[in-house]
Amino acid sequence: MRISIPREIKPGEQRVGATPDGVKALIEAGHEVFIEKDAGNGAGFTNEQYQDAGAQLVSADEAWEKAELLVKVKEPIESEYKYFREDLTLFTYLHLAAEEKLIKALLDAKTRSIAYETVAVGRALPLLLPMSEVAGRLAAQASAQYLLNSQGGPGMLLGGVPGVAPARVVVLGGGNVGTQAALLSVGLGAEVTILEGYSPRVRELSRQFGSTARVLTSTPANVEREILDADVVIGSVLVPGAKAPKLVRREHLSKMKPDTLLIDVAIDQGGCFETSHPTTYDDPIYEVDGIRHYCVANMPGAVPRTSTIALTDATLAYVLKLAAGIDEALATHDDLAKGLNTDAGKITHPGVAAAYPELAS
Repeated sequence: MRISIPREIKPGEQRVGATPDGVKALIEAGHEVFIEKDAGNGAGFTNEQYQDAGAQLVSADEAWEKAELLVKVKEPIESEYKYFREDLTLFTYLHLAAEEKLIKALLDAKTRSIAYETVAVGRALPLLLPMSEVAGRLAAQASAQYLLNSQGGPGMLLGGVPGVAPARVVVLGGGNVGTQAALLSVGLGAEVTILEGYSPRVRELSRQFGSTARVLTSTPANVEREILDADVVIGSVLVPGAKAPKLVRREHLSKMKPDTLLIDVAIDQGGCFETSHPTTYDDPIYEVDGIRHYCVANMPGAVPRTSTIALTDATLAYVLKLAAGIDEALATHDDLAKGLNTDAGKITHPGVAAAYPELAS
């Protein structure tokens, strides 16, 4: 199969769809791999490394035009919609519930799209997992950074010091992002509370953290009670394929402590704070009603080398299955079938369909 890996052109994105080792595995399986020139530079992988692995260096136009299967990292941006066509399968993060223009373009072109974030094995999301782990750890690092006075914060050390209380960190959602954010926050000495709505997961987290963090059932009353006393609130809730629920509302902000920091890791799915809108690493913080918001989209893009290696480790097995025959792979692998978001001009994922009922009919 002809597999292409274009250079990511979304602002701030330096990851690449596969490492040279991943490309080599595809070549050894008998496939052709085309990679756009300089696609790996930002992640520390050279053109020569990809050529040594057996890939052919091409232009952006050639990468899209030659592909039967196109492997990316982030959703295409508007300048790439012109490449969509009926005989193309796109395999990448899509987050379509928050991308109306993109889903319309995919439907109009009848492009088949398989989203990393909705490939599912039971409740597990194996292709979202590595980037969730990265994003959760980055959220904890951002907590420590933006509590500093030099960053516009209240001048707190996340972990405190002997005789001085640490910061209070509330994590909304105990999935992969929330767990990693909590683990690193605990490691830095913060006082951590995790709110999770799925009762079996509440018990798992209670066993995992023991006395190092409080684990509470996520109810509206518990959410409001905990965020009003927090120094940092990390929003990490996820409904696969669908928009994130709004757990923190505008009316909560006036009741919160001044300079509370809200970090919305769910922003790629629309955000879990009512007052969230996407920001970038160049301008990460804005303020609403005296409450600072950190809503950087695509957080793992800040560590492209780590992220690319972790992502390739997770996606390669699935790329190999698809490359052996896309129709057969979707028919025989239920996890991949759950990842299918659009096909032949129709929405195929229930979460995406729920977000756009007018397009799903």
